[in-house]
Amino acid sequence: MLNTGRPPLTLARAADGTPPVVVQVRGDGALFSRPELKVERVTYPVMTPTAARGVLEAIFWKPQMRYQVVAIEVLKPIRQFTVRRNETHHVVSLSGALDGDRVDTAAHRDQRNALCLRDVAYRIYAHITAADGAGKPAAAYRDQFRRRVTRGACFHQPFLGTREFSAEFGDPDGSGRIRRTEDLGVMLHTIHFGPPVRMEWFTARLDDGVLHVPPRGIEVPAGAPGES
Repeated sequence: MLNTGRPPLTLARAADGTPPVVVQVRGDGALFSRPELKVERVTYPVMTPTAARGVLEAIFWKPQMRYQVVAIEVLKPIRQFTVRRNETHHVVSLSGALDGDRVDTAAHRDQRNALCLRDVAYRIYAHITAADGAGKPAAAYRDQFRRRVTRGACFHQPFLGTREFSAEFGDPDGSGRIRRTEDLGVMLHTIHFGPPVRMEWFTARLDDGVLHVPPRGIEVPAGAPGES
């Protein structure tokens, strides 16, 4: 059910008192893979914070700035479908790629079922902060981000979990969110690429159509939530 009343979200402001930036995204499909299922790809029912951050960075990114996703509104009913995808189980190292090595996809191909989402739309809320040593205040990056969203400008086409599902984006249009509440289990919060690679996780819950994202997750060794 859609919440046509659209009560405004009450979200924490940034340290300088500014509200989060907002962008609305939609797509024909999405796949936000659950880490505990190794063989078949099974999506979370909603967008994850890492996928949301990927959309934001596709629109605008500088090494002097950081995104902190604070909330994701789900704007369309959750619908799923199954598709069979070809995936390769062999990966070339970076040094090998530079030397011209290539993957024989015919010889190293697996077919896997994937449970995906159909006809999705989300509203992403995030704070933009300036990193140490940045030459501009956070307000300058926020203004640049908002201008790019309005113009439809991006560094590369955003996608929804996997590059097969491209995303359209724009300014919020006031669409109501769904009325649905459920526990979503453990969800990836942040990847710190290091070295070493570190990951933060949190217990996710959809609350009346909104996924609230805490400022920090719980750090565990890489790969632990999906270990068998």
